Amino acid sequence: MRAKTMAILAFAAIGPTLGATPAGAQAAGKYLAPADQIIAIRAGRLFDSRTGTMLNNQIILVKGDRITDAGPNLAIPAGARVIDLSAATVMPGMVDAHVHVNTGGNTPTQRALIALANAQVDLEAGFTTVLDMDSRGGWNTVDLRDQINSGLVQGPRMQVVGQSLNPRATNYYTDPAEGRFYSSYTENKNINGPWLARAAVREAKLHGVDYIKIYTTQDFSGTMHMWKPDATLVNSPSMTFEEVQAIVDESHRLGLKVACHTYGGEGMDSCINAGVDANNHLLEMDTPQIRTLLQKRLPFVCTIDDLIALEKEDMEATGGRNSRMKLAEQAFRRALAAGVTIVFGSGATSAAIPHGKQGNQFGFFVKWGMKPAQAIQTAYLPAARMLNYNWENQIASIEKGKFADIIAVGGNPLDDIAEMERVRFVMKGGMVVKNTLGGADVAATAR
Repeated sequence: MRAKTMAILAFAAIGPTLGATPAGAQAAGKYLAPADQIIAIRAGRLFDSRTGTMLNNQIILVKGDRITDAGPNLAIPAGARVIDLSAATVMPGMVDAHVHVNTGGNTPTQRALIALANAQVDLEAGFTTVLDMDSRGGWNTVDLRDQINSGLVQGPRMQVVGQSLNPRATNYYTDPAEGRFYSSYTENKNINGPWLARAAVREAKLHGVDYIKIYTTQDFSGTMHMWKPDATLVNSPSMTFEEVQAIVDESHRLGLKVACHTYGGEGMDSCINAGVDANNHLLEMDTPQIRTLLQKRLPFVCTIDDLIALEKEDMEATGGRNSRMKLAEQAFRRALAAGVTIVFGSGATSAAIPHGKQGNQFGFFVKWGMKPAQAIQTAYLPAARMLNYNWENQIASIEKGKFADIIAVGGNPLDDIAEMERVRFVMKGGMVVKNTLGGADVAATAR
């Protein structure tokens, strides 16, 4: 399947231009910036993601795929390509730390193409880096990540979990094709006991993943009812604490990080107490869990867009008394008040909030108590630190030596947070992906 997926992605990249350009030329880093290119960006306003402040009249210098300098009154090298964004707000490329690019398809070809399309939509929306939180279809996200890195296809920087580790041999969500894509994986992927859990981590590592994903509350459609009669979540734990501990320990031993889907109860406590690196949802989080997150310096990923899609279903099931969105707001406000690190992760799929629309989550953060600058910062350094491999040293701020991942919006998002839903300029690694701002793009003639 891996070979088929790579062939599909290669065809997607070179197919439209086979008549004009040799296939080999297309495969040799078409979407990577030339090492000798020099670009100067004039930024009317520049959002400093470290301080959450807005700087005026800045210049960003780029060589190849890296930022070489940024600041006011910088000399622009002769011959540099100048991109004039002096009427815009320039920002680092954003990080979405919870997406699912596989959103359908019953064949490897369909799934690969849909995943590629979703990743490209995320990039055009300004998310130059994403963490895919479950391939839901084999290991094609590993191949997609690698082909993006090679420049064969265009897309955001990706870290991926591949298939999640579950205590049963099925996909987490209802999927008519799951038997085809989820067979023969670590003794049918049944995580029953710490040693099988460790074996599953090792196999995932061999497939080339960056992260391990687990589900620890058995509260999903098709298996059992989500809500109790009193409108509280069922939250039946699906793994033991010892299994979660083993997964975290084995992952860290192999240089991987661990993400957890959990809503509450024993499953939520297992993830937090075991030191899971990316705790997602945490709908019933309260003082004890918050205290442990702070002690262990662990972040919280709220995934609002993932929950919006479930709102109608929840309200019908509880007679309007409760929903996962209501619980998410309570958990968010508690975490914010206590000083827990909150990371932007939308949960984007193809449901109510599809790929490319996840910038709406910033508005919820502000509505739930954050200042606009705080909300925007969640998609930068806190998210980059949660990723694997110390990526905060490579992305999420506009600083010398980092990748030239740069976006821009027309207005000032500190005045109107909805601007984050209207990204109009995207550069990834020195390559302009999108520009609808109409700024001048000329070569500098003098220093």
